[in-house]
Amino acid sequence: MRLNVNGQNYEIDADPQMPLLWVLRDLMNIKGPKFGCGVAACGACTVLMDGLPIRSCSYPVEQASGRITTIEGISNGATLHRVQEAWIEHNVPQCGYCQSGQILAAVALLDEVPQPTDADIDTAMTNLCRCGTYPRIKAAIKAAAGMES
Repeated sequence: MRLNVNGQNYEIDADPQMPLLWVLRDLMNIKGPKFGCGVAACGACTVLMDGLPIRSCSYPVEQASGRITTIEGISNGATLHRVQEAWIEHNVPQCGYCQSGQILAAVALLDEVPQPTDADIDTAMTNLCRCGTYPRIKAAIKAAAGMES
């Protein structure tokens, strides 16, 4: 089957029911998406498909028909995405495990709602962070939106 990941086309030989996460990590060696829960609850495996966040741990690769973007695909060479810059500025990560999924969920939010309210952020950001950096995540999203609080 054919996948477009981070702007490149790939031919993949995988069981059609294999979760996209394992295709990315094990067959394509793309390690940004992480395994957390395996039931699409935590969001550590979040990737973007045609700009929308999906939980790749429970998403069969046979359904992956759009442009897939992982954390590795959002920067432009040495230039980080504005969300990544805000994450650094606001010292968001502690352990960092969930951060690629958090960042991609934030990118999708800002693409849809460029000036999000607190309610927009709370609704869109359903990824779990065991370190509890939610206030910093919210501050970084507002900074990336140019809404420094």
